[in-house]
Amino acid sequence: MEFRHLRCFIVLAEELHFGRAAQRLAMTQPPLSMAIQQLEAGVGARLFERNSRGVALTAAGQTFLPRAQALLEQAAQAAREARDVGQGLAGQLQIGFAGTVLYRGLPQVLRDFSAAHPRLRLALRELSSSEQLVELVHDRLDLGFVHTTRVPAGFSQILVSSQPFVACLPASHPLARRKALALDGLKDEAFAIVMRAVSPDYHDRILAACADAGFEPALGFELRHWLSVVSVIAQGLGVGLVPAALQQAGLPGVIFVPLDRPLAPYDTHCLWRTGRDGGPMGAFLAAVRAAAQPGHHRAHP
Repeated sequence: MEFRHLRCFIVLAEELHFGRAAQRLAMTQPPLSMAIQQLEAGVGARLFERNSRGVALTAAGQTFLPRAQALLEQAAQAAREARDVGQGLAGQLQIGFAGTVLYRGLPQVLRDFSAAHPRLRLALRELSSSEQLVELVHDRLDLGFVHTTRVPAGFSQILVSSQPFVACLPASHPLARRKALALDGLKDEAFAIVMRAVSPDYHDRILAACADAGFEPALGFELRHWLSVVSVIAQGLGVGLVPAALQQAGLPGVIFVPLDRPLAPYDTHCLWRTGRDGGPMGAFLAAVRAAAQPGHHRAHP
């Protein structure tokens, strides 16, 4: 049984006339008769009565008609869905993100993309940058929003945002009202810092910045999330250096103070496997590029 046989059957059932049905199907009557005979042989029952008075559906034909129509509609729907996925209009993407992206970059991308592509489903998973790299390499994520320069070979990236580090202090701290502060002013403080296993780039960068300022920080807390770092500081249990976007979290009890000598910025990159930028991925990457700060797409063979 072939779809062309079903189309011939449905049109003939609607017209009940071989000549008119053949005309609608843009074919001659002999091939139409042959298609109906082949279909009846496949079904194992006569679907039409043919006599001098014309053509009529048999009881078997009447039973078969709605099911044949449903089969053709399902095939047409499957073709539409495949076409929409191919054109980036439908489908699903598995997306990883590090928590701070919620305060810089990702919300705008999601709003713009969802408005333009309501049939594309996004499944988002909060993971550290290190965890995302593992998932990306093993193709368990389609793309990720990471804070690392350690891009695996064969991946492309877009710089989504770049932001400064600021000192995060308890609101009651003596230096909290400064317009800017020198990093060595925190040398005697306990630091809250994101764990190296979670964000090796920025863990090491903070320690290196303290070393450049002439001291080795006492690590009071090593935490999995930047927001946890801010929460600990809000309780008066330490100080830290955090991305400026965390000011948007609105946690009470903390003050963010610029550094008088800025550190290298905290960058957010969107990563995906090079060459897989068609269909839904291409549509999503277009939204990422539209929201990204200037400066930007790089491919790594």
